[in-house]
Amino acid sequence: MPYLWGLETENRTSMKKKRFPLLLVAALCAATRVSCQESTSVFNFLNLPYTAHVTGLGGHNISVIEDDITLVTQNPSLLSSVSSKTVGFNFLTYMKGSKAGSVAYAQAVGERGTWGVSSQFVGYGSMNETLPSGEVIGKMHAQDICVSGTYAYLLSDNWSGGVTGKVIYSHYGDFTSCALAVDLGVNYFLPDQEFSLSAAARNIGGQVKAFGDHHERLPFDLEVGFTKELGHAPISISVTLIDLTRWNKKYFYSTADKISGGRVLTNHFNLGVDVKPAKFLYVSAAYNFRRAYEMKAAGSSHAAGLSFGAGVQLKKFSAGLGYAKYHVGAPTLSFNIAYNFLKD
Repeated sequence: MPYLWGLETENRTSMKKKRFPLLLVAALCAATRVSCQESTSVFNFLNLPYTAHVTGLGGHNISVIEDDITLVTQNPSLLSSVSSKTVGFNFLTYMKGSKAGSVAYAQAVGERGTWGVSSQFVGYGSMNETLPSGEVIGKMHAQDICVSGTYAYLLSDNWSGGVTGKVIYSHYGDFTSCALAVDLGVNYFLPDQEFSLSAAARNIGGQVKAFGDHHERLPFDLEVGFTKELGHAPISISVTLIDLTRWNKKYFYSTADKISGGRVLTNHFNLGVDVKPAKFLYVSAAYNFRRAYEMKAAGSSHAAGLSFGAGVQLKKFSAGLGYAKYHVGAPTLSFNIAYNFLKD
């Protein structure tokens, strides 16, 4: 496995390094205050999984340990798993007429550090620009862009922490908005037991320039999850708890008058499984409880909540394909490739 945990532990006399994992976890918990009262948000394109593997695992996973640069969008601490001098590309179909994708690069710094740069985009194509009366006066274009820088550090043989800084820009016709945000992530990995536990807080920040006079919130999300291999079988399961700052029923779409407390609870669960028939090959499947519930409420029951994926990891090259359905209109296909310039 390409994980860097095999490095020898550095001098443990540094108390700052020993305390850092706890401090990072505390920062993740404190970040929940950012959005406890959130009801609406902008820049929701940031929640798209710009990774085929995570698409196949239900759209949310912060604990899979792989040499996959696209996983960094889910949890910045996972950058420690990525081989130096790796470049990756992702493309996904979304709504009709829309195109989305990402590009990323990773570089090791010393024995324990890794930095990376990435960019995500969504282009919505052109559409008619109309007056309130309905008169068409021309065409308008809409797009979202996010440029990010990430740094991850191996804190010990088992702990990794990471931070991502983001510059976010959206352009819809004559309206523009810009925001700054930060992602925080921490991972605890036991290689002998193939057990990984993570926490991540994404999109902590705010608008620098609003679309209008009113500043709106970013789509903050706090997640906790684990991945565990089942004994000696080539199967691993992932459980990810999502939207952990949203427990009010108003956050969940439903056509019913009431949503039960049990339904609110299950809507926070995303369950995934990876099967590896060979070391270089994985096949994924998952069930997202919230997506299944809300899409069925919106009138779609075909494969609601289900997602699938597969990929190969060769010595210098990797590729993946994921399938999911995020809205009633059409399914989403996610495809990514990566190449490493360092490996022989």
